[in-house]
Amino acid sequence: MAAAAGQEKQLAPTLLSFFIYNPKLGPKEGEEEKKILFYHPNEVEKNEKIRNVGLCEAIVQFTRTFSPTKPAKSLHTQKNRQFFHEPEENFWMVMVVRNPIIEKHKDGKPVYEYQEEELLDKVYSSVLQQCYSMYKLFNGTFLKAMEDGGVKVLKERLEKFFHRYLQTLHLQSCDLLDVFCGISFFPLDKMTYLKIQSFINRMEESLNIVKYTAFLYNDQLIWSGLEQDDMRILYKYLTTSLFPRHMEPELAGRDSPIRAEMPGNLQHYGRFLTGPLNLNDPETKCRFPKIFVNTDDTYEELHLIVYKAMSAAVCFMIDASIPPTLEFCRKLDSIVGPQLTVLASDICEQYNINKRISGAEKEPQFKFIYFNHMNLAEKSTIHMRKTPSVSLASVHPDLMKILGDINSDFSRVDEDEEIIVKAMSDYWVVGKKSDQRELYVILNQKNVNLIEVNEEVKKLCATQFNNIFFLD
Repeated sequence: MAAAAGQEKQLAPTLLSFFIYNPKLGPKEGEEEKKILFYHPNEVEKNEKIRNVGLCEAIVQFTRTFSPTKPAKSLHTQKNRQFFHEPEENFWMVMVVRNPIIEKHKDGKPVYEYQEEELLDKVYSSVLQQCYSMYKLFNGTFLKAMEDGGVKVLKERLEKFFHRYLQTLHLQSCDLLDVFCGISFFPLDKMTYLKIQSFINRMEESLNIVKYTAFLYNDQLIWSGLEQDDMRILYKYLTTSLFPRHMEPELAGRDSPIRAEMPGNLQHYGRFLTGPLNLNDPETKCRFPKIFVNTDDTYEELHLIVYKAMSAAVCFMIDASIPPTLEFCRKLDSIVGPQLTVLASDICEQYNINKRISGAEKEPQFKFIYFNHMNLAEKSTIHMRKTPSVSLASVHPDLMKILGDINSDFSRVDEDEEIIVKAMSDYWVVGKKSDQRELYVILNQKNVNLIEVNEEVKKLCATQFNNIFFLD
């Protein structure tokens, strides 16, 4: 029993509720339920839903008194944290997250201690904003749904989307990368990049209904014709949802000659990740997911065609008013398949050559996260893939929290700055903000002082970011 008394159990943060409401939809007394457009979990009793929405409405209105242009973003309580977001006028999204808990045993009974300061506002506010961006990518704006068919259509779309999407939120592993929502770019030499550019131009010419194209290799972006904000959320969907669902043993570059025994004359490894499963079946359906881009101005609705060969994936976006036929899909497969297979092999070969030239890297004494606000480029040596869809940090959560705190400090001021923190045991955490770029470094070195830490970070900048200008 004594052993049990000393045991502590940590419970991760969890999603308690998530709801969307519009105060203008039920302004009169007795009509409060009309304001609620979506509520999770749905089993909650009607009066409790109305009470929770009313409380959030009151908080937002109350904080407007002090800050008319910037109402409340979050509310801290002992047991949970509430996050508010108004993505479109009068449409409010609210996410309630339970604080992490330490469960202890006292006299044989469990005692719960809520960790009130563990959750970072900026991280979970960003997660809430991404919920909206992902909804908008596949459904368009809330207002568009109202125009298409009123509240009924909007409720149906919200229910259909969020019922599945909320199950994919891994709140316990959210961190600084969720704040950035950046894009990992694949490093390429000029010649291979030109080959890809030429391939895209040829494809857009052959398949003349293609409006936009994006090219990825190894889950990293190489080329995109979309606007940045649309690409960042599409990139998140591809790398955390679509690609992991289609995991396969990838083929090594030049060691994979194109098999002559493949059926028919399809001498390639290309296949559709969205759309038809079997091109030889005349009954096969050519259905592609629809996405909405440039929703602030031209408001374009597109079909998303994702086609993959080995580790290379290309996204073709065509106008939604043109339904893709089986004939078009076969044409795309016959033109893109063989060329993409050869290109994927070339990229892999070039990548392996570059790797050999740079030599095998020994485990460095530092780990870093880099983000560039101008092109959304993101690079992290802190994160490793635990499962295809979840990227987990390989350092202690306390260190990740320090990174988040430094980032919050950076966002409060416009000037360039540097922050150095001495963390637990032999860890140092350094944050640098310079000209729209942010670099966070975690060093683990015994008996070093501030000057030596600064020198180490300079060395890192010289080796990893030699063509990027950081202020000293």
